[in-house]
Amino acid sequence: MSQGSASEVSRPKVAFSIEGLGEARGEFFRFAAPRTSDALLRNLPVNGRAVRYGEEIYFQVTVKAPGEKPRSNMEVGSIGYWPQGDAVCVFYGPTRPYSPVNLLGRITSGLELFKQLKEGTVITIRKV
Repeated sequence: MSQGSASEVSRPKVAFSIEGLGEARGEFFRFAAPRTSDALLRNLPVNGRAVRYGEEIYFQVTVKAPGEKPRSNMEVGSIGYWPQGDAVCVFYGPTRPYSPVNLLGRITSGLELFKQLKEGTVITIRKV
């Protein structure tokens, strides 16, 4: 297996299409929450309407997953899954989650778009 394909398996690339604003890119860390990541990846594309919480955007998705090494602190740029709300979260600024979230990955480009979006904006995640 080549280095590139190993990276694609352990860190699959995703895109967040943000209605009216553009696209942010990211990667999932399958090793951080493998069941959650795999469930989301199998169901892509998924979308939802953005809700703002502090400097976090989250949106409910149809994927349900339990807590998987949930964390109460997330770094800026992190992508998480909130088991309590069946939602994907993007932390674009320093914000503690409402309740623990599973770490899914990180935004690699376009993080500033999340600061600009308005509540109710449709966000779609798809494989790249």
